[in-house]
Amino acid sequence: MFTAVAAVLLVAAAVARDVDAQGTLTVAPVQAPVVTHHEGVFNAKNVSYTATVQETVVPNAAGAPGARIVSTAYTADGTDAATRPVLFVCNGGPIGPSNPLHMLAMGPRRLAIPSVLTADPASFALVDNGYAVLDVADLVFFDPASTGWSRVVDGVKPESYYTTDDDAQQFAAFIDRWLREHHRMASPKYVLGESYATIRVPETARQLLHLPEPIILDGVFLMGQAANQLEINTRPYNILAPVVGLPSVAATAWYHEQVDRNGRTVYQVMAEAAHFANGEYLTALFKGNAALPERDRLRIAERLAFFTGIPASYFLAHNLRITRPTFQNELLKQRGLKLGSDDARYVGPVKGPEPDAVLASASYAAMLRYFRDELKVARSEEYRRRQFPSDGADRNGWAYAAAGSPFGDFPYTASITEVMNANPNFRVVVGSGIYDMKTTTGAAEYLIAQSGWPASRVRLSYYEGGHMAYTNESALKLFAADVRALVAGR
Repeated sequence: MFTAVAAVLLVAAAVARDVDAQGTLTVAPVQAPVVTHHEGVFNAKNVSYTATVQETVVPNAAGAPGARIVSTAYTADGTDAATRPVLFVCNGGPIGPSNPLHMLAMGPRRLAIPSVLTADPASFALVDNGYAVLDVADLVFFDPASTGWSRVVDGVKPESYYTTDDDAQQFAAFIDRWLREHHRMASPKYVLGESYATIRVPETARQLLHLPEPIILDGVFLMGQAANQLEINTRPYNILAPVVGLPSVAATAWYHEQVDRNGRTVYQVMAEAAHFANGEYLTALFKGNAALPERDRLRIAERLAFFTGIPASYFLAHNLRITRPTFQNELLKQRGLKLGSDDARYVGPVKGPEPDAVLASASYAAMLRYFRDELKVARSEEYRRRQFPSDGADRNGWAYAAAGSPFGDFPYTASITEVMNANPNFRVVVGSGIYDMKTTTGAAEYLIAQSGWPASRVRLSYYEGGHMAYTNESALKLFAADVRALVAGR
């Protein structure tokens, strides 16, 4: 049973400047940590643990105070810090706090999501999370500056962190500070990121490797990966996007019974779609309409209709392809419905909000209740759901590595390769929801196929859910098992 047995309430502290042991100018935390003590059962193992909501001041790339990072750490009591793994966890965006992973999958308490999203989110139950990996690792949830309760320090512009490099530098600085402050440098170290954070995580791993005192990670988990999005993004003349997206599109059509299942499982359908996509379909798209005989165009269009539930006439009229956003609107349009983009299992009115938008908002509301009632955190400032303010700035202001040039690189696979070369035991797990219309299973396979990583050091797992596949409890069980295997060295 999850119970709080002690708490240290937040107290105000004066802002002060000092020089740390490394000679770096720092800013003292404004508020003291909040510490509570709990017990729980994780993977059938009883664990006593301490929850710490703490502010850590991190330097920017120039070594000056940059941001106040408010994190939440769960550390098992009575364990050997030198051998106990620590797993840092962050969500995506850009840029958002860690509440989805925290409250829906990996924290010691989770919000149970019903299979049909028709109920009031306020009715979703907060339950003990036996899938949390506290039996094998300590957990640290990271909220980037300007999200959650994390903020830049006075005099620093929030947009100074609106680049992939600077965002990763902030995370690397936080990991470095946290490990030092908690005497955990000897611990095995892992990082898990979701969505955009699968770009942050490789770059952070590379930057940690290049610190004056290098920190070499032991592994990373990329959930709903976006590390190769430049290559597989849906653009008009990119033939890879419809190819790698077809298995997820076929899985979704199967789920909604818009294709003849004929006794096939969803995984059999995906395998058949991948075989067709990677061979005959890719060849046809590469040839283009000018070189592709008309009989072949008809055959390809009919096969696409077979897999997608979209009429062959649509493909003949649209250059033998359909974008995933268009598919979401086309599949059930005769019923006045559209599919969710994060999770295409969910449907809603064509002119309504995203059918799956309730998932993130529900986790946000649950987070606020959980912090207040169980972790005893009382802060007056807003817990921000998004980094970008509502004054007209948006995520288009984010600078990726390829910004400014059509020939720029998207180097995140290479960043992982660099860490692999430094640590022969470093491993990667890539997780993908089969009903995810944003980061597809085919894109995950393409990432691994083109990465050059040794097959023995990378693992790909599919989950029966969407972008946040862990909202489906059966998928959460598999996801948690994969996380355990990573940190346990299996």
